[in-house]
Amino acid sequence: MRAHHAEQIDARYALAKEQYAALSVDTDAALAALRAIPVSLHCWQGDDVGGFERPAATLSGGGIQATGNYPGKARNADELRADLDMALSLIPGTHRLNLHAIYGDFGGKFVDRNAIQPEHFARWIDWAKAKGMGMDFNPTYFSHPKAEDGTLSHPDPAIRQFWIEHGIACRKIGEAFGKALGTPCVTNIWIPDGSKDIPVDRKAPRERLLAALDAILAEKIDRRYLLDAVESKLFGIGSESYVVGSHEFYMGYAVSRQLLLCLDAGHFHPTEVIFDKLSSVLAFVPEVLLHVSRGVRWDSDHVVTLTDELQAIAQEIIRGGYQQRVHIGLDFFDASINRLAAWVIGTRNMIKALLLALLEPIQTLRVSEQNGDFTARLAWLEEAKTLPVGAVWDYYCQQQNTPVGAAWLDAVKTYERDVLSKR
Repeated sequence: MRAHHAEQIDARYALAKEQYAALSVDTDAALAALRAIPVSLHCWQGDDVGGFERPAATLSGGGIQATGNYPGKARNADELRADLDMALSLIPGTHRLNLHAIYGDFGGKFVDRNAIQPEHFARWIDWAKAKGMGMDFNPTYFSHPKAEDGTLSHPDPAIRQFWIEHGIACRKIGEAFGKALGTPCVTNIWIPDGSKDIPVDRKAPRERLLAALDAILAEKIDRRYLLDAVESKLFGIGSESYVVGSHEFYMGYAVSRQLLLCLDAGHFHPTEVIFDKLSSVLAFVPEVLLHVSRGVRWDSDHVVTLTDELQAIAQEIIRGGYQQRVHIGLDFFDASINRLAAWVIGTRNMIKALLLALLEPIQTLRVSEQNGDFTARLAWLEEAKTLPVGAVWDYYCQQQNTPVGAAWLDAVKTYERDVLSKR
């Protein structure tokens, strides 16, 4: 039965391959390119951004919120790794893991943020090495008593120094990831600092943030091991009127320091999109980090679906030839549905969007555009939407020994029954 199903997938792919070839699109080459693009899965989808510093950790510190209480969330690093193992087995390709600092193996002891070391992430490194994966990292500037009124822009020098030390510690952990795993670790700085109501002084907090960032980044670390990124936000919960780390602030900082700029799909105006920013930003910074999410009316971080915006992000990466300069990470956390399923749905959709972009008749489109034939350009763009991408996607999943179609859902339901329901 399975062999017959495989034969059907092969036959459908052969027909699709011919159809794409008629438009000068090489589907085999597209799949080879797709295999080379990793997506960084975010660990925090597995436990609602709680982390493992303390028992029953919860979100606090501003700017973020997870909703829902679906049963079975990971309660420790071992359970989270098991959930990730299951999710990754259902996602085609070799990808990465993005960790926050609160997800260390702390051995039941409280280790404050400014004292964390690579040793607290040794089991994560071993896990990733065994899977042939790279890892990315994030300082955690929330869910801490010293984060209630600000972090790197705080007026109290002692609190600022605490968070500077945390940032320095996180860069050393990121460097350790890069050295151990043979691929640079993108270490991304985001802080929730801001004001609920209109502030009088917008200048001083930004000056303090600037100085704090310079202190964190003072030590030069080899880019073979560590890539530094900074992330902006328009507003957050409790910072509706003013965010210290605005887009303009961090864009200026990234350009002047030649760092990665992180563009989060949910961190701008609800109708503002990030795909159009890529070619502009990449004219001035060496590389970009993407946090792909889905905001619904606000930065609500819904599971990524195959929307026009997601497809436009993938198209901009592929059309611009930015595969080596854009690091794709996911950043959503939905606790209202099975958390493992959320990873699978969101990541598979990101990969599908990349495949759609790789299968565009790009040469035909470029020639039409260069010749000023905008009629033909629009016609081919629309024709491409009904080409048999589904047959190519199913073939790719089969090639990568991952479930075809919605068959992955059966595996998730079985895992929920046998593992998640017993937590």
